[in-house]
Amino acid sequence: MINGKKIIVVMPAYNAEKTLEQTYNEIPFDIVDEVILTDDCSKDHTIVKAKDLGIKEIMIHETNTGYGGNQKTCYNRALELGADIVIMLHPDYQYTPKLIHSLSYTIANGLYPAMMASRILGKGALKGGMPMVKYIANRALTLIQNILLKQKLSEYHSGYRAFSAEILRNIKFNDNSDDFVFDNEMISQIFYAGYEIGEITCPTKYFDDASSINMVRSSIYGLGVLRVSVVYRLCKWGLMKSKLYK
Repeated sequence: MINGKKIIVVMPAYNAEKTLEQTYNEIPFDIVDEVILTDDCSKDHTIVKAKDLGIKEIMIHETNTGYGGNQKTCYNRALELGADIVIMLHPDYQYTPKLIHSLSYTIANGLYPAMMASRILGKGALKGGMPMVKYIANRALTLIQNILLKQKLSEYHSGYRAFSAEILRNIKFNDNSDDFVFDNEMISQIFYAGYEIGEITCPTKYFDDASSINMVRSSIYGLGVLRVSVVYRLCKWGLMKSKLYK
């Protein structure tokens, strides 16, 4: 705990057997109270590895629900267990768990209710091996999103995030997509509700066992991001209504 706040790390997993142990072993258990792993119908031995590591909270999907659907299970369970701060950490070791301290203390001390670890602040993305085409797409989408959402985030596409329980209780994340665009819908909901999001710089690693999506899925994701941003702006102008926003 920090300042009496219970910290839970959630790990939405899919075929993470090879990288789970390295990720788990770097979690700072001096402040982290519990870990939840949700397995989205993996085809490898992710569940066996999680049990061997001693992870007690393991949620198993009998069918694949998608990246967004996996996160919904994680957040709902974290709230059930009384989390005050929830850290979403990918078990593929693309992001270092060593930043959990910084993400948690910022929220616990009341500076921001949500935090993102940005690969774009500094030189983390390209230095860590992000393909140039993905880097350019990230920068272009982020520019458009900042204009439409009237924000100044360095990126919207990092999968390393932390939330106060208050935010999770006050946005309708269960109504979001079960696909990858879930992340951006969630950010838009946080801003729509009047909350701020802080950022810290984050090194990242691109390697064979790190999760990634192909070009077709990336294109679908990009179009989804643009749709979310446009819908957000139309709702803000009162020209449209969406079930995602209260």
